[in-house]
Amino acid sequence: MSKIEKTAPDTDAPSATPAQPAEDKAELATAARKSAGKAAWTGAAVGIGSAAIVAALLYTRKRS
Repeated sequence: MSKIEKTAPDTDAPSATPAQPAEDKAELATAARKSAGKAAWTGAAVGIGSAAIVAALLYTRKRS
């Protein structure tokens, strides 16, 4: 049988995920804002393009 160790973990051990400096966090926030703006523009462009395709299909169907 194995013996369970009942000691506190070592506080001097490096953590699995190191803390990020404030500069890196600011850069990540800026990048997130820019990508969110691009996503909004891309979504708007897709919506407009889809509407144009539907309108063209309806128009050609009426003409024939």
